[in-house]
Amino acid sequence: MRQEPLLQVKGLCVEFATRKGNVQVLNHLDLHLDPGEALGIVGESGCGKSMMALSIMRLIPAPPGNISAGQILLNNSDLLQLNEKQMQDVRGNEISMIFQEPMTSLNPVFSIGMQVSENIRRHQSATRAVAREKTIQMLKAVGIPVPELRIKQYPHELSGGMRQRVMIAMALSCQPSVLIADEPTTALDVTIQAQIFDLLKQIQQDMNTSIILITHDMSVIAEFADRVAVMYAGSKVEEGLVRDIIDNPHHPYTQGLIRCVPFLKKDPGTEREELNEIPGVVPDMRLIGSECSFAPRCRYVMDHCHEKKPPEVQIGKKHHAFCWYLEEGK
Repeated sequence: MRQEPLLQVKGLCVEFATRKGNVQVLNHLDLHLDPGEALGIVGESGCGKSMMALSIMRLIPAPPGNISAGQILLNNSDLLQLNEKQMQDVRGNEISMIFQEPMTSLNPVFSIGMQVSENIRRHQSATRAVAREKTIQMLKAVGIPVPELRIKQYPHELSGGMRQRVMIAMALSCQPSVLIADEPTTALDVTIQAQIFDLLKQIQQDMNTSIILITHDMSVIAEFADRVAVMYAGSKVEEGLVRDIIDNPHHPYTQGLIRCVPFLKKDPGTEREELNEIPGVVPDMRLIGSECSFAPRCRYVMDHCHEKKPPEVQIGKKHHAFCWYLEEGK
């Protein structure tokens, strides 16, 4: 019997008002997250990954932003139908988010202990003493040494890796069922990145937390996620189990992302090879019409691609992509 998804995003459209009219930044996006699953969202900067996360958290600035269509279902309850007070009870409690840059996400004028305990007191009606004790427990759980001392310190007194661990402790303080990690290792060195991902994996196993990991790095997806959705220009272009996507990518954009991952040769020789790249850049969202948005950069582009949006092509039981080239080759 198939398990009901914990979180479902159905036909999500987000637009922003500009001087030149409304610009659609998410275009009928469909995603789902199962209990205990790690879902990777991958794509270049500007593809709509963070906008998708902010939409789920109902943090789109309005105006100028507006969720114009769709549903965001958490346990079959539509978050878009909740008022702000009701959403505040969900945000940080049932769904939490780790933001990209901890130095700008943490408040510089409040101590670490105050910032972590605030969420606990807000959602669990805990006393100061109980919230302080749980804060110490959470900091210890995410690998911060001497937490009794750290709760008195301020963000600028901690390293980048420590600040990110504080962000994770804040996000997990109420044991949410869904954790969204938006490029959680930005600006951290490689060693610390590995520690953060190991920590998230441990948390997923210990707390059965469902995680959405947003990144532009396919190698991270290969190591961390169970399933992956590839996004481009505000739309999903391919989705499937990680091994299906890594071993058998079908969409030209997914193929390009995987080719861009550098790898070490046993015998590199004396001459360095140039890194692969996807020619061109992500298009201006104002210029996207009814055609395939990847067409200007695609090696397999056809006339169809410039005329209308590509259809969904089923590749395997849990693997599908949106591409005219794949449709023609069926």
